[in-house]
Amino acid sequence: MILIKNGRVIDPESKIDEVLDVLIDENKIVEIKKNIENSNVKTIIEADGKIVAPGLIDVHVHFRDPGFTYKEDIFSGSESAACGGFTTVVCMANTNPVVDNAHTLKYLIDRFNNTKINLLQTASITKGIKGKELVDMEYLKSEGAVGFTDDGIPILDSSIILKSMIKAKELNVPLSFHEEDPCFIENSGINEGIISKQLGLGGASHLAEDLMVSRDCVLAIETGAKINIQHVSSGTSVDLIRFAKSHGANITAEVSPHHFSLTEKDVLEYKTYGKMNPPLRTEKDRLKLIEGLKDGTIDIIATDHAPHSCNEKNVEFTKAPSGIIGLETSLSLGITNLVMKKYLSIMQLIEKMTLNPAKLYNLKAGRINIGSIADIVIFDPSEKWVVNKFHSKSYNSPFLGKELSGKVKYTICNGIIVYND
Repeated sequence: MILIKNGRVIDPESKIDEVLDVLIDENKIVEIKKNIENSNVKTIIEADGKIVAPGLIDVHVHFRDPGFTYKEDIFSGSESAACGGFTTVVCMANTNPVVDNAHTLKYLIDRFNNTKINLLQTASITKGIKGKELVDMEYLKSEGAVGFTDDGIPILDSSIILKSMIKAKELNVPLSFHEEDPCFIENSGINEGIISKQLGLGGASHLAEDLMVSRDCVLAIETGAKINIQHVSSGTSVDLIRFAKSHGANITAEVSPHHFSLTEKDVLEYKTYGKMNPPLRTEKDRLKLIEGLKDGTIDIIATDHAPHSCNEKNVEFTKAPSGIIGLETSLSLGITNLVMKKYLSIMQLIEKMTLNPAKLYNLKAGRINIGSIADIVIFDPSEKWVVNKFHSKSYNSPFLGKELSGKVKYTICNGIIVYND
């Protein structure tokens, strides 16, 4: 048994926000109330001044396994996730080989059984993520794929998108889309604007994102499929998603912490550690993203955790791969840049990192209630800390050396303490 004493319990589903005790027996929550008797309890966690919330859920991570395990693997990725307060993550399919077949999918799912946290796997929408031919979605779902995405590569063929949405609607699974039309990108990873011009680079126009988002919003309205617009970066895209939702589209949208925390100007300081797809954009875009978080247009905060080796990142800008790690700083960036600045309440932040991601994938997670699986994060929202090390194999983060507020103290997954600060 584990007894969590005197923590501020926040549950976004029931809207509980109260100082309570939580009792865990084996892998389930069995009691939530004040002053639970502790005479038979093996482990007691004193949570005074701390928040007790559902374990965080990230619907967008790259654990680089198989094919790129020098950057990350499912075990180092799980350690990184647990440190960040995550108890469930959804892995992308752009590995080597691509997860477009049952053999690769089974390889990963078998390995997931030995990790500290809950790992779920997507399959690609198209074979080889080449955008030409659909995978056998029905078969891959039956083999354990929780959704489908060609993340990292946009699907340019609209007929393929339409076919995938029709099939996803039939199967009741989500499709997640990377929205960047290469016709509007001269150099990826940097916004086309004043900073790209200052650096003498062509960049990625917001049109690359906006045009593909508009297409997929229209098709989502038409088909009724459940779709997820990944890592929204453009303010115009926020408006387009809001419009589509108002017309009945079953759309979820996610934003990454770096996009609501930084702008294109930060590329001057962080260089390749500020390079990602889609790129950091303008302050106007950043504020539109926050507006979307506030009004519910953007439902989810997801890291797009993308490890790369230092050798790969420490080259000239155009030769470096895009992406940064994010699991260990995500919650703190939300507290520092959204909650402390009064954009979101702590309840709203937790909802976008737990309940809403669970709903996207139809998970019985993201909640704290009696009888539910004991996936819990305990964190101190006011503790300041300096980002100085990572549990990930990689450290390609612009936030290295920065002081943030909000520190994870415990992560409990399936009733087991998997991280203790």
